[in-house]
Amino acid sequence: MRSRVWRGCVLAATLWLAGCATGPQTSATMHGDPARPAQSSGWLRSELYFAVGNEDGSGLIDQTQWRQFLDREVTPRFPDGLTVLDGYGQWRFQRDDRLVRQRCKVLVVLHEEGAKPREDIEAIRLAWKRMTGHESVLWARQSVEVSF
Repeated sequence: MRSRVWRGCVLAATLWLAGCATGPQTSATMHGDPARPAQSSGWLRSELYFAVGNEDGSGLIDQTQWRQFLDREVTPRFPDGLTVLDGYGQWRFQRDDRLVRQRCKVLVVLHEEGAKPREDIEAIRLAWKRMTGHESVLWARQSVEVSF
């Protein structure tokens, strides 16, 4: 069950993002200030999907445990900022055709491309698996342009 724990969260996030879609995009100019460039490329948006509880009540990670994990494992690695979204999704076990519904936390971090952020994200994923016994934490990433 834990080996595919992220699938439900992926579906939830996909549906949520689809609901946030807008009409045709218009060109926009990004503005910054002297300390922050108007536009920067070479950045990634990384999303990590953490299961925090099944619909049947099993596998529950409470808010205190989640906050402690953020404070201990995530914030020291990405102190400049992050976003956490609450999600809900479902996925089906292939081997026994059983549907699993679960709550999740989606961690969004915008970071420059490079070896250090990749190592930090892998360390976060490993720490979660050790803490919870889960077999996976989904990591989705894409290139983005940012403006601060």
